[in-house]
Amino acid sequence: MAFGVKTNERPGVRAQVKYVRVSAYKAREVLDLIRGEQVARALEILEFAERDIARVILKCLESAIANAEHNNAIPADELFVSACYADEGPTLKRWRPRARGRATRIRKRTCHITIIVSRLSAEQLETMRAHEAASGGRGNRAAAEARRQRVARSRQAKAEKKATETEHDHDDHDHDDHDHEGHDHDEVTDEAAVETVETVDDTPADEAAPTAVAVDEADTDTAEADEPADKKDKS
Repeated sequence: MAFGVKTNERPGVRAQVKYVRVSAYKAREVLDLIRGEQVARALEILEFAERDIARVILKCLESAIANAEHNNAIPADELFVSACYADEGPTLKRWRPRARGRATRIRKRTCHITIIVSRLSAEQLETMRAHEAASGGRGNRAAAEARRQRVARSRQAKAEKKATETEHDHDDHDHDDHDHEGHDHDEVTDEAAVETVETVDDTPADEAAPTAVAVDEADTDTAEADEPADKKDKS
């Protein structure tokens, strides 16, 4: 072949993510950084890249590594990024209003990202082993292990933060319930005081009523006794 093996026919284990809401140009800028690198180095580059698309590419690369480990039984430290590319996807058309009733088209680009990982050759593996031995075991294995530890620490920190936030929200909820209970207790106390006052006010009135009736009856009897005898006879 004049141009070599086609990109979609290259040997290796691949992973693909489709319809990413970013332009292919921006994805290619990050993919150029990891092409041909060993997976440990590529993961480190993507982890510290200051591009949002690097997070998507990082997940795609981790998926390709997992496919190679589980489907082809290839150790992760023996892999390198043999090919990576971004194809243009469908473009979403949107419109923005402009002056004098006009409209300007907005093109929201999408892309399909593909990453292919392959196993290093025997010569490359031998060179890598010699380099690790010369450096005291610091190499791809050490980088991969360091990354695993960083990921574990990060996940643990996130879990602790989430647990703390949940506990704080629970404490706030209990405090609010306590405030509501105290408010209800105050209302019950006020109602009891009102009933007590009403009872104190009603008790003299009830006792005073018979006394007033008795006084009226006594006055009536006295008045009848004081009437002249002739009036009694006429009646």
